[in-house]
Amino acid sequence: MTSPNPPSLSWEDRFSPRMAHVRASEIRELLKLLDQPDILSFAGGIPDPTLFPVERMQSFYAEVLAEAGQQALQYSVSEGLPALRRWVAERMTRAGAPCDAENIVITAGSQQALDLLGKLFLAQGDTVLVERPTYMGALGAFNAYEPGYADLAGETPDGARLAYVVPDFANPTGKTLTRLERLKLLDRAAEGDVLIIEDGAYRELRFAGTDEPMLLALDIARTGSIEHARTIFCGTFSKTLSPALRLGWICAPTPVIEKIVLLKQGADLHASTINQMVAERIVSEGYDQHLGRLRAAYRERNSAIQDALARHMPMGVTWTKPQGGMFVWLTLPEGLDGARLLEAALAEARVAFVPGAPFFAVGAEANTLRLSYSLPPLDAIDEGVRRLARVIEARMAGRYSAAMGAG
Repeated sequence: MTSPNPPSLSWEDRFSPRMAHVRASEIRELLKLLDQPDILSFAGGIPDPTLFPVERMQSFYAEVLAEAGQQALQYSVSEGLPALRRWVAERMTRAGAPCDAENIVITAGSQQALDLLGKLFLAQGDTVLVERPTYMGALGAFNAYEPGYADLAGETPDGARLAYVVPDFANPTGKTLTRLERLKLLDRAAEGDVLIIEDGAYRELRFAGTDEPMLLALDIARTGSIEHARTIFCGTFSKTLSPALRLGWICAPTPVIEKIVLLKQGADLHASTINQMVAERIVSEGYDQHLGRLRAAYRERNSAIQDALARHMPMGVTWTKPQGGMFVWLTLPEGLDGARLLEAALAEARVAFVPGAPFFAVGAEANTLRLSYSLPPLDAIDEGVRRLARVIEARMAGRYSAAMGAG
């Protein structure tokens, strides 16, 4: 006979030990603020939806359903749609990284690519070399596989398996590695027998300066073939077409691709068939013109936030000056805390941003924060920076007063 009041299960005791390493994303939580109309948000690093090719997508979805509806709505191969893989391989080749469709697997965004690569290469206790700061989502993808982390700029420790880097307009800093820095990274990786994951999420969004070669391109130039390279490239359509397509790719030597396909079969079988078919049509017709519109828009937004920062921020605050992407990184005077500043900015000025500390896998610097300029309208950027600067200035003045009183 079943008890009328069965004891409740202790779920925490049943989760695997790796769940202790899995934490909520602060950015995902902050995105909930976007639903509050009075918040001026520099928080979410998400594309401007007014730049999505909505009408073209609508047309292509209708075409695909009309011409190949049964195929579009069916299961497909785990590697990805052959036509889309060929397009990606041709674009990678034109960018200096010669490869074939066999070197490409289509993933559910580059976030899935990072998860699959972590699953493939990391065991408990392995070390991942990362920049300080680095992309928070990569840490979230790798943490489930229980690695340790070390500073990419430091000595390569024993047990280092992977180096993860966003070389172009990095999330969160907006910084770009120079050609010399890329070559030095390849030297270190070869010396330490470390694999490199190159996250190219923002590479197509350069709006100033001169293109730097992909790490993968430099690696292939050295080794003679992608099959001899130690660099694995992750790309995505989320920042250029639409995040909702959930389409990205891995470009790697064929032994890596073969194993990734096996893992993908156990994860989700394959990326959405219809989304791949639509994406292939979109990128095959006018993709570079579309990228031109994105670059022009983000160039204008970056110019606006740079002007606003120069106009309003108090002395002692510094920031990056990116040539592409979506982010500016602020460093505050020592003693200020980005997380506490966010609480004050929300309460006093209705401005949101992302505190910098969670972007550090090692040696967190709390006096930092990330601003994304991709989403706020132009006329809101100056006002948002002005409000934020007012809150920062008040905290700086408070610290000065407290120090004088203590003296």
